[in-house]
Formats: sequence, C-alpha cells, structure tokens
Amino acid sequence: MPEAAPPAVLVTGASSGIGRAATLALAGAGFSVYAGVRREVDAAFLARAEEGRITPLYLDVTDPAMVQAAAHRLDDELAAEGLLGLVNNAGVVVAAPLEFVPLEDVREQFEVNVTGALAVTQAVIPLLRRAGGRIVNIGSISGSISTPFTGPYNASKFALRALSDALRMELAPWGISVSILEPGTVHTPLWKRSLGRIQGLERQLPARATALYGPVFTKMRQFIGGARGVPPETVAAVIVSALRARRPRSYYPVGRDARLRLALVRLPTRLRDSLIATQLPKYPVRDP
Repeated sequence: MPEAAPPAVLVTGASSGIGRAATLALAGAGFSVYAGVRREVDAAFLARAEEGRITPLYLDVTDPAMVQAAAHRLDDELAAEGLLGLVNNAGVVVAAPLEFVPLEDVREQFEVNVTGALAVTQAVIPLLRRAGGRIVNIGSISGSISTPFTGPYNASKFALRALSDALRMELAPWGISVSILEPGTVHTPLWKRSLGRIQGLERQLPARATALYGPVFTKMRQFIGGARGVPPETVAAVIVSALRARRPRSYYPVGRDARLRLALVRLPTRLRDSLIATQLPKYPVRDP
C-alpha cells in the first residue's frame, strides 16, 4: 500500500518573518507546505531549506490572476486530498496621523491585509472543504485595541478579526475551523519595512503635518528602530499548534505585551486613553 501523502498547508507571505518561520516549522512538523512568495530568491531559499517538504508558490495576494493560478495549481496537485490548512499571513503596516495619511496608502493597507486574505480564502475554500481543513489568520493585538497613529493598521486588523468571526460561523457546518492569532510586537523585517514607509510618508506630507505631529514621527521612528518583541518562531509554534490541535481555539494572543494590551481593553475608555497617552510625546494642540 502506498504511503499516505503528508497533509498540505498554504502559507501566504512566506518570504520573511512570521511567514518564513511558519513555513519552516510546519515542514519540520511533517506538513507539505506551499509557500507563497513574490521573489525568486525567497523561493530558492525555501526550496533548499526543507527539500521535498516546501513547494514555493509565486503569489501576490493583491493580484487576482495570481490568486486564481495558485488555486488551480493546488487543485491539480492535491486532487481528492484537499488542503488541510490555510495560513493567511501576508500583511503590511501603514502608520501615520489619520488627518494626513494618503488615502492610497489606506487602500493598500486594506487590499493586502483584508481583501487579499479574503481573496485567497475564497479561492481555496473548496480544497479546505474536501479535507475538513482549517484557516489560521495572522491578525494582531492591534485588532483588539487601537493606538494613536497606527489607525490604518488597526482598522485592517479589526476587519480581519471580523472576517475571521464571520467565516468561523459560516464554515462550521463543514467542519472548517477558523482561528485568528493576535501577536503583540514580533521581531521581524516588517518593522524595518514599516520604518522605511513612515520615513517615505514624512517626505510626502505637507509642512503643516510635520509642524503639528513632528514629535510623534520622531517617537515612532525611535520605537520601531528599537522594536524587538517575541521572535517569529514563537508565533510559528502557535500556528503549528492551531493546525494540529484536536479542538483549535478561536483566538490565540501571543506574547506578554499582547496579554497586557488585552487587559487595557477591559478598562474604562477614558482611563485606557489616558494610559496610552502617557506613552506619547507632547505635540502642539493648536495649529502652528
């Protein structure tokens, strides 16, 4: 009798950070991993890392043609077995005062973090249904509590949490579970890219924005430049657990700061706002 094929999982945003760590951890745990990447160099690295366990898949979650091509390939290769897991990890961070953030940046924030995740989910649900599979969405504790100057990112993660809740109930009749991970700060290249984005936004914003919020930009650069948090491998281990658990949980906060921020959610609004405000620099309350 031929040996059964290992269960297959699709991970989006597998090039670096949480996505790469999850891909390696899942392959090491015995899964066959389709790793969504956009660059050849990342595909080559992952293909070498766990030979035979990782299949790079060129996938930009904002490109409908690439999403459909990936789904067709999975359908061809997985046949009747279907897909055991989908890990929606691809994401970007847009951080700026909402008064001035360019709307095209907000649209990109939602296109990647929300619409892209839903597009991939829609494309592979038939495969998940065949296997009685699972969806693990990589959210953020920022999807449970908003903080100043990360409004676009907060909004996208709140939206992803809402989609996860709706999907969990809609797909339950087919035994497809939906979990959302809510990490706090994670030490990944995403922070470095976010710093570059903030600096780029600063250059685009009018002088009045800098006059009003200049100290905030300085504080954000300092915070992001020194951000550490938990290693991505910590989050990857939780992803593996969510895909292997007999009864996966709906929510997985990850990291000490995530649990601390969840405690803030339960406080009265004014008290919570005042505590968050103590972490902000002073900036003008009048127009300059």
